[in-house]
Amino acid sequence: LAGSSITDHNHAVILQDGEETYASIMEAMEQAAHHIHFQFYIIRHDYIGRQFQALLIKKAKEGVKVRVLFDGVGSYQLSNSYIRELQQAGVETSSFLPPFIAFIDKRINYRNHRKVVVVDGKVGFLGGINIGDEYLGKNPQLGYWRDTHLRLEGDSVHEIQRTFLQDWKFSRKHRLSHKQTLEDSLFFPKYEGKERNLVQVVNSGPDTPWDSILEMYFAAISSAQERIYIVTPYFIPDPSVFMALRTAAVSGVDVRIIIPGVPDTRMIHWATLSYLEELLQVGVRFFQYQKGFIHSKVIIIDHIMASVGTANLDMRSFFSNFELMACLFDLEHIEKLEHDFKLDLQNSEEIMLDTFQRRSKFLKMREIFARMLSPLF
Repeated sequence: LAGSSITDHNHAVILQDGEETYASIMEAMEQAAHHIHFQFYIIRHDYIGRQFQALLIKKAKEGVKVRVLFDGVGSYQLSNSYIRELQQAGVETSSFLPPFIAFIDKRINYRNHRKVVVVDGKVGFLGGINIGDEYLGKNPQLGYWRDTHLRLEGDSVHEIQRTFLQDWKFSRKHRLSHKQTLEDSLFFPKYEGKERNLVQVVNSGPDTPWDSILEMYFAAISSAQERIYIVTPYFIPDPSVFMALRTAAVSGVDVRIIIPGVPDTRMIHWATLSYLEELLQVGVRFFQYQKGFIHSKVIIIDHIMASVGTANLDMRSFFSNFELMACLFDLEHIEKLEHDFKLDLQNSEEIMLDTFQRRSKFLKMREIFARMLSPLF
């Protein structure tokens, strides 16, 4: 898939929400001896943000090399005091295309949407969760926040590490030497574990001529023989993925897609709804999650593969954002994600074609208008 290599010496753990993910990340960071690489699209100066800030400062004072990278637009509300306190403790920080540069640069549309932590080159995390209290369910408008994150050990962590170092090098203007990156065995230690989980890390972004994650989605969907299960907070597919889903459903594949019933962004939700009717007509089944807000980015294909990561099933993730996904090929992880998917179905309401077609002309026009504006989101 997507031209990247599959690694076979790995141990993977699937994490279900903010509480579980934050606990696992903090546990790994507490054990750090050499370095912590901490990268998120959004970092907030709130309760959980301060918890992580305190831990990053503590580890820096212990002599661990700590690097913090955040997106300049996604984290535009992050206070200067938060950053300054990190720097005063010896933490290196960097903003990826910050607003004062981005707004005079055609690259403003290119956002780093990755959520990555690497500890000592041995443990890596990626998935849908940023650093903010809303991921703990503390946003009263959204309620419980359902998400999916991965904890990885093994050779796949090297791929996550390389991606972080490339982003760091870009944002810091080549302040890491070649020796510090590619030749430093402490950045890329040998995995000593015995687990043999198959993992493929796929990254994509506007800095490459390949739309790797789009190609991964298209290849995976096109290869399905029995079932395609997808969870995405935003469903704005490009024509190739839309046609692949349509073709799969027409061919008799069981295609089910969970989207939010409680949206965080109304305009994107309206644009999402504009794609549903044609797919419902050919047998694709859509479900709206009702327990809270669902932010997972998951795709499951038969019992062959599953993918978890940062990319939404939308054109911004396919073409404009820097993203990172991990494909899992072991049956135990595929079955775990399928089990979680079916639990999420129990907390969802299916969208029925006849009911959906009866929505008012106003709602249909609103959806069309939102779809026209969706490239701006």
